[in-house]
Amino acid sequence: MECYDTLDKLLASKDGLTAFRAFLKSEFSDENLEFWLACEDLKTSTSDEISSKAFDIYCEFIKAESPREINIDHKTRDVIAQNITQATPHCFDDAQKLILCLMAKDSFPRFLRSEYYKELLKKQQNDGQKRWLSC
Repeated sequence: MECYDTLDKLLASKDGLTAFRAFLKSEFSDENLEFWLACEDLKTSTSDEISSKAFDIYCEFIKAESPREINIDHKTRDVIAQNITQATPHCFDDAQKLILCLMAKDSFPRFLRSEYYKELLKKQQNDGQKRWLSC
């Protein structure tokens, strides 16, 4: 059975990520996770894709009053706005770190107390028993 004692471990697990995403959607607060995932995707994009993907991320999550605006400070938002025309795979790193910290302090502890987490642990336990029984 996997232990999700840190947000990093949870995000690195397919089942953990799925459960965390469902939990956040149930709270209507999945924009932080979706932003974090979009940033991770941008880091593995080809050079031809970077500019358009970065602009999409900016329009969806960073731009003031965007549909899924994330909660970051004005300085970080302004730096991104100034540099978006010359986007790189890491142009959102500062904002991504802020959002990861926010999720670790806010969403993740609530998730650990939720039914979604209990179900995840139950699934992991059942999967572990199935592997043991099939040996």
